[in-house]
Amino acid sequence: MNIAVVLLTTALVLVVAVLVAVGAAVIARHDGASRTQALKQGAVAFTAAVALAAAAASAFAGVLR
Repeated sequence: MNIAVVLLTTALVLVVAVLVAVGAAVIARHDGASRTQALKQGAVAFTAAVALAAAAASAFAGVLR
């Protein structure tokens, strides 16, 4: 049961991070950025979303112990 919850949560975090990255890239393109710059913006947003999820999980793990 625990493994299924962990896998589903990981999948949800990755899907949300990809959506954030796509949104950041689309906004960058609408602002006149080149494709390369928009891709970089998307990559930074993806990394930030995953890092934020890891920090939140770490904080929750510390509180729940």
